[in-house]
Amino acid sequence: MVSSEQRRRQLAREKYERQMQRRAEVAAARRRRNTILGASLAVVVLAGGGTLFATGAFSSDDKGKSASAASSPQAAPTRADPTAAPTRKPVEGCAAPAPGSPNGKQFKAEPAMSIDQNASYTMALDTNCGKVTVALDAAKAPHTVNSFNFLAGEQYFDHTKCHRLTTDGIFVLQCGDPTASATVPGGTGNPGYKFADENLTGATYPAGTVAMANSGPGTNGSQFFLVYKDTQLPPNYTPFGKITGGLDVVQKIAAAGTLEGGSDGHPMADVTFNSVTVSKG
Repeated sequence: MVSSEQRRRQLAREKYERQMQRRAEVAAARRRRNTILGASLAVVVLAGGGTLFATGAFSSDDKGKSASAASSPQAAPTRADPTAAPTRKPVEGCAAPAPGSPNGKQFKAEPAMSIDQNASYTMALDTNCGKVTVALDAAKAPHTVNSFNFLAGEQYFDHTKCHRLTTDGIFVLQCGDPTASATVPGGTGNPGYKFADENLTGATYPAGTVAMANSGPGTNGSQFFLVYKDTQLPPNYTPFGKITGGLDVVQKIAAAGTLEGGSDGHPMADVTFNSVTVSKG
C-alpha cells in the first residue's frame, strides 16, 4: 500500500517533470525563433565563459503564450531533490504583504494621452520590502509614462507580485504581471492593450534603470523590470525611468536569491506591491 507521504512525493515528482517538459518545449521554440542573432546583441558573456541569450531575455508574452523565466536556457531551477517543493525563507526587511488581491482589470485600448510631456512625474512603488521611488521620463517615453499613470490610477498594480529575479549575467527584478504568483511562473499577464516602443536609440541599462519587458517590438503592456546592477542588454526594452530612492531595497531583494535556488526564478522574498502611485512633480 502506498503511504500518503509516498503519494505526495510521487505527485510532486510528476508535477516537477511536467514543469521541466514545458520549459524544455518553450526553450526549444524560442531557439527556433532566434536562430539568427547578431553576436554583439544576442548574448551576454558571463564570468567563466558562459552565455545567456539576451534577445527576449526579459519578455512579457500575451496570455496563451509562455515566455516567463522558464523560456531562458538558464531558467530551470537547480534543486538537489526534484520532489521537494521550494521553501520560502524570511528575508530581512520584508513584512507580510498588505491584504488584498490584484483587481485584474482589462482595457480595450491604450489610454488617451493625459500627461504633460514637459512635466516631471514620480512613481512610488510601496512594496512589503520597502519603498522604491522612480523618476519617470515623460519627455522621452510619453506613451509609457502615460500608461503607467493610467494603470496606477486604476490600482492595477496594487497587490501584484514581482515574479522574476535574475542574479547572473543580467541583474533584474521583473514585476507588473497581475497573474503572477509565488508558485506558478508569471510573465503572461497584461492590461489588455499594447503600445509602441520608445526611447530605444542608444538605450543602455545601468543600475537604477526602469524599463519595459516585452515579447517583441511594439508589445509593451504592464510588465517592467528594475535593474539593480549594471546590465548589458540589446536596446530592445523601453527605458522610461530611473530609481531615485530605494535601490538598496531592490538590491536586498536580489541578495536573498531565488526561491528555486538557481540564478533565474521567483524572488525568495515574496515581493508584493501594496500600492503603486504616479504623481506629477
